[in-house]
Amino acid sequence: MRTFVLLTLGGLLLFSSGCMVGPKYTRPAAPQTPAYKEALPDGWKEAQPNDAVIRGKWWEIYNDPQLNALEEQVSISNQNVLAAEANFRAARYAIGVARAALYPTVSIGPSVGVSRSGGGGAAAGVSSGVTALYNAPASAAWTADIWGSIRRSVNASQDTAQASFAQLENARLAYQSELAQDYFDLHGLDGDIDLLQRTVSSYEDYLKLTQDRYKAGVASGGDVAQAKSQLEGTRAGLIELGVGRAQFEHAIAILSGKPPAAVTVPTALLKNPPPPVPVALPSTLLERRPDIAAAERTMAASNEQIGIAVAAYYPTLTLSASGGFDATNIAKWFSLPSRFWSLGTQLAEPIFEGGKRRAQVHLTEAQYDATVANYRQTVLTAFQQVEDNLAALRILAQESIAVDAAVKAAEESLAISTFQYKAGTVAYLQVITSQATALADERTAVDLLTRRLTSSVLLIQALGGGWDASAIPNRGELRQGL
Repeated sequence: MRTFVLLTLGGLLLFSSGCMVGPKYTRPAAPQTPAYKEALPDGWKEAQPNDAVIRGKWWEIYNDPQLNALEEQVSISNQNVLAAEANFRAARYAIGVARAALYPTVSIGPSVGVSRSGGGGAAAGVSSGVTALYNAPASAAWTADIWGSIRRSVNASQDTAQASFAQLENARLAYQSELAQDYFDLHGLDGDIDLLQRTVSSYEDYLKLTQDRYKAGVASGGDVAQAKSQLEGTRAGLIELGVGRAQFEHAIAILSGKPPAAVTVPTALLKNPPPPVPVALPSTLLERRPDIAAAERTMAASNEQIGIAVAAYYPTLTLSASGGFDATNIAKWFSLPSRFWSLGTQLAEPIFEGGKRRAQVHLTEAQYDATVANYRQTVLTAFQQVEDNLAALRILAQESIAVDAAVKAAEESLAISTFQYKAGTVAYLQVITSQATALADERTAVDLLTRRLTSSVLLIQALGGGWDASAIPNRGELRQGL
């Protein structure tokens, strides 16, 4: 009898390890393109597979020690990144919860108690007394994973944990990118502030010029009023820039995981255009973007849910055993006469559920289709982001050449207008017009450099920041330490 039971259990274990109902997961085809539509900016080269691509600390290509120091704090102190890391750890422990269903559940429940029988009392002729009860039961139950439902649950948990890891990396990249953008925007405002400070100083000289000419009787009071209005308006604009700079500095502090009072970013002017960014072939983008990897792993987890729903059509087999000792005398508690045991099996199959299982299968299939669409949309969005920022960098580089020429022309026009005004051949309105044009062109030049740098950061983010899907822990690594 014992041999038969052991052979039966062995056969069930062997059968349950090889039979899994439901669809086998195969990664669906994703949108692809042989090359990017947008041309690379002048001086840039497309990175071939063996070329050095962006790796690790991508922000170091800007050669800015202060930016490097701030970026290092994102992984350590940014609270959103730490929350994503905690979510990944929770997803890993969920694997252990799912795997526990593969093993028997064993429990024990020793108890000691007393009972009293006979409530009528001696006067009624009924005996009464107190009896001690000593019980030490143990039980075990195991549900055979014949149709692979439990194993699919484990696989789904592992896929979800891998998706959570990719989401963690995507969050890290997103906040690192946001910090770099804020950093360049802040120093872009430093450039605007420096420009307006120099402009205010120049306008003060022009105001003194008009006042001297007014005193000499060769200029009107209107010229003085116009010069003063121009000066004060520029001063107001200079003060207003302080609001934006303070907000960017506060944002940088929060991104680095510190209160605003703990971070001060010294003033600095942007001088260099963005460095060339290695742009790999479009075919590699699917392995470089953590958000694409997260969407793909979510899709795999959703496929496992279909198998779980299909397995519900089939019966479940549960093996159970119980035993222990039961006595009324503590001295005989663990003696052989006090022992008891039982073995049993249960085969359960719902006969009628009103179409619930069929609806559940269709539900999981629809949810899987949604994850497929989300995966493909994530890939399309990735291509769009790369194309957008390649176009932005190329066009802004061309625009900066035109703006530099406009700045030179505006400075020449202002110099001519000033000479003519001093000679008395034009009204001061001509000078004001030339001043406004020169200031607008110079500010556009400053802002263009800022936009080029932030676009390069966005391009790096769109390319994955040097991340690679091989960084995702495999299923064996996920189970380590659980």
